[in-house]
Amino acid sequence: MEQRYATNPEQIPGFDTQDLRDRYLIEQVFVPGQVTAVYTHQDRIVLGGAEPAGHELSLPTFDELRSDFFLQRREMGVLNVGGDGVITVDGTVYEMPSTACLYIGRGARDVVFTDARPDQERGAQFYLFSAPAHADHPTTLALPGDGTVRELGDQKTSNRRTLTQYIHEGGIRSCQVVMGFTRLHEGSMWNTMPAHTHDRRTECYLYFDVPQDARVFHIMGEPERTRHLVVADRQAVISPSWSLHCGVGTAAYTFVWAMAGENQFFDDMDAHPVTEIR
Repeated sequence: MEQRYATNPEQIPGFDTQDLRDRYLIEQVFVPGQVTAVYTHQDRIVLGGAEPAGHELSLPTFDELRSDFFLQRREMGVLNVGGDGVITVDGTVYEMPSTACLYIGRGARDVVFTDARPDQERGAQFYLFSAPAHADHPTTLALPGDGTVRELGDQKTSNRRTLTQYIHEGGIRSCQVVMGFTRLHEGSMWNTMPAHTHDRRTECYLYFDVPQDARVFHIMGEPERTRHLVVADRQAVISPSWSLHCGVGTAAYTFVWAMAGENQFFDDMDAHPVTEIR
């Protein structure tokens, strides 16, 4: 498990491009046949990936958590961004087609990730997002088409997008995890407009379905002193509570958003008009 310590906005002016990437960008979320994990001290979130690649992968008990098993004091949201897969939680089997989401509650001991079929062109890729939990909530599956769907943006401003909420106050219940995904419509490239901060939560993005020859320019930092990260397909960004977040791609793409922190109010955000961003 890689550990990344919390940063503050006063450090940003001294960071060069590589410093920013080292602290906020996770370049390799998915490794065939492995479970990866990054522990960020921003709200003590763990994020990572599980890519079975024809094997059975068990969720490890990482020494850094100092626990008897991974979810002893934690909860987890899992969203499949690859081909069809299966997750088995304490003997219960959950079929996970692409973009399905599984909430796994505190106390689950044995979590196993597998592919659904060996002959599919792309295997399953499970994106993992975990935060500390103070109560037990039942493990719950949401299939594509479930969840709360919100249509946002406008084609005129190149940010028309469909947002699906899975784990949130009005959907799958959790202690503090909020999770879903957003798909940009063809011809739209801007996400998360108007740009904003969440001073009470950390948010992490996993960009996927980014064409091989395309990139997303993820804007971060303080609104009056922004920086950017150039992000490729299936790479993740850690966005601290004080950091602005929005982005634009060279083609349409999809991203998983997930948050943890003070509350679960999706609309709890501090908007920053584009005319005031520098």
